Formats: sequence, C-alpha cells, structure tokens
Amino acid sequence: MKIAFFTDTFYPDINGVARTLKRFTDYLDDQNISFKVFAPSTRSDEYVSEHIHRFKSLSFFLYPECRLAFPNIFQIKEELQNFEPDIIHVATPFNMGLCGSYYAKKLNIPLVGSYHTDFDYYLSFYELEFLSSYLWTYMKWFHLPFKKIFVPSRETLEKLRSKGFSKMEIWSRGVDCTFFHPYYDRFAVRQQYRIRKKYILTYVGRLAPEKDVKTLLEVVKLIPDEVNENIQWVIVGDGPLKEQLQNSAPKNMSFVGFLKGKALAEVYSASDLFVFPSPTETFGNVVLESLASGTPVIGANSGGVKSIIQDGVTGRLCQPGDAQEFATAVLDLLNNESLRKQMSSAGRNYALTQKWEQIFEQLLLAYSGVIGELEEQKYA
Repeated sequence: MKIAFFTDTFYPDINGVARTLKRFTDYLDDQNISFKVFAPSTRSDEYVSEHIHRFKSLSFFLYPECRLAFPNIFQIKEELQNFEPDIIHVATPFNMGLCGSYYAKKLNIPLVGSYHTDFDYYLSFYELEFLSSYLWTYMKWFHLPFKKIFVPSRETLEKLRSKGFSKMEIWSRGVDCTFFHPYYDRFAVRQQYRIRKKYILTYVGRLAPEKDVKTLLEVVKLIPDEVNENIQWVIVGDGPLKEQLQNSAPKNMSFVGFLKGKALAEVYSASDLFVFPSPTETFGNVVLESLASGTPVIGANSGGVKSIIQDGVTGRLCQPGDAQEFATAVLDLLNNESLRKQMSSAGRNYALTQKWEQIFEQLLLAYSGVIGELEEQKYA
C-alpha cells in the first residue's frame, strides 16, 4: 500500500494533529509501507525527510499552529503521478486539504479524511459565533467526497452526525506507556524547578482562549489560602495568552514554556494532579499521557476528554467553565490520598490498553476496505 497525506500541519508543529500524523508515519516507516506527506513549510528546519514535500505558508489566525500553504499544484500533480498512491488521506480542511481532495478526484485515487479540530467551538472563544453556519456549510461540502471520515471519539462522531455527516469511523489515539510512566525521579523534577510545596498540580497545552486556561486562575482563587500555600502549579505550554496569564497569575504558578520528550514525561510523572479545563478537545492526547504517567486528571466534561476519563475512577469530570466545581474536585482529591492512589493505578492500567500499534492496524484495514470497495466498483 502507498499512502499520500495532505495536511496543513505536520511535525515539528506542536499540536495533536501534527503529533498523531508523525506517530502514524513513523509506524508506516517501521512497517516499510510507502508514504508521502504534502504539508506547509514550518518556522523550523528541525525535521527534514525525503517523504515530505513542503510549501510556503502563513499562520492561520484562529489556530496559528495550523498554517495556510501556497501549494505548487503542478509539482503536486507530478509527485502524485510518479508516486502512484493507492489512497489519499486528507487531515485538514485548508489549502493542502483542498489540493488533496482535488487531485484524488482528478487522478481517480480513493480519498479518505480525518476530523481533528472542532473549529466551530473555537468561534465562541474569539467572539465569531456569527460565522458558525458558514463554517458548517463549508465543512460539509469539504468532507462530502470522502469515502470515509475518521474521527477521534464517539462524542465527535455524534456531533458530526447531528450536522449531517456520514461515512464516519472512529480512529482513536494511543499512548507510549514505555515513555510516559510513573517511575521517573520525582525528586529530580522538584530540584530542577525548585519546587518545595507538598503538591504539584499541572496543566499541559496551548495557552489560548479555546483551552479555557483562564478557568485555572479562577480555580486558584477559589482554593483556600491554607491549601494553596501547599500547592505549586506548573503550566506547560505557550500561546497568545501566556503574557496575560503570567501577569495575573499567583506566586505559586510557574510557567515553564513548551516541553517535549523526557522533560514533559517527567513533569507528568512528578505531578499529583493534572487539571485540564479545555472544553474543545476532539480527543485530548495530554489527558491520556497524564493517565499513562499515573497522574489522575480533572477535566472538562466535554468533547473527547469525557471518553477518556472515567469519572470517579481515573479522575474527575467537571462542568466546562465551572471553576467552583474544578476547585472542589481539586480539594476532594488532595484530601484523599488513598483515592488518588487508586485513580493513579486505574489510569495507568487504562492507558496500557491504548496501544498505537493496534490503532494503526485498524486504520490500515479501513484503508484496505475503501480501496477494495472502489476496485469492486471499477470491475462491476
């Protein structure tokens, strides 16, 4: 099988779409399955590969990590004709995605897509709700030619179905439990970040309106002073709200910037709780990483996050935007060490069942089904 990917974001971009596609293409490489990626240029030359074709681009205002490319259509056509892919997978609905969809039809190549980002939910955080109907009209039109649409969670599937989408299948996410685990040196992390407080509470993600990070500040204000003085908040990530948050953050909240690799895994492992108020996740990779690290999660009861957290077992689910409910959940778990330990074990055990290899095998089977179906139609 030969696969061509069209995406408006790819490694080393920092977001769930880019990370998932990089993980999948690494798996394809290991399995000696041929692929090519058509993606925008990045601000970094950190990752260069013969499999990737880059095009000049600008950042997209609603989601700067997802870039608007200016593709060379003649180059794309030539590359596709030389490569002769068995299937085209479109991962984003912008310029690169449009190119992939166009050439799938033009060259009679089976076309599938994946839905990663709930841009409609983003609009409310940027006071652009009036664009919602136009957005859904475009999204339905864009996804109409796809023979299969892969979505990350049951919640996303049901939402899209209510909007008139069809031909959907769940493509979940996995986690590397040999890398994200509870066994890192917690004391070394405390030394590195000069943490002397009893508890470490962590957030990992983009510091932007759609992640509802302002709720974190409200949560801190609602926690009694005698408890707060024993808590060190560690905020991992970057984004447009970082400076504003830093200026209004309490003294016990540290902003450590973007972390990756072992540095990120160590922070998860050293944390007592992971607090994630974002209501806009179609999945929530960071939630699964935290559970794999043995750290219970207090998350928003919304989107894909609620399909990962088992309320009362691996963490707590709270009403989106309800800082009081989040604060109460934090206090309850900090005051119940035995329950935190039970949740830590349950979260780790759940994460161990979410293996990337099995998830990718299922996706390849779905590809084969689409290819086979179109072959049958040719000779019918």
